[in-house]
Amino acid sequence: MKQTFKITGMTCQHCVKNIETAVQELNGLKKIKIHLKKETALVHYNEEQLSSEAIINKITEAGYQAEVI
Repeated sequence: MKQTFKITGMTCQHCVKNIETAVQELNGLKKIKIHLKKETALVHYNEEQLSSEAIINKITEAGYQAEVI
């Protein structure tokens, strides 16, 4: 599955790396691409192993706000 998330609270590439590192810990993640200026993340994942809610929770744990768009 491919899904786009709106992420607020990112200010720099360090923020991007923090989110990438956090989300990459999740089983079922295939790929994540974060666009800092657009404040979005395009996430490819196996929906049988991972849910959008789990991705949002992981981003929130990293200190940012996220929602599916």
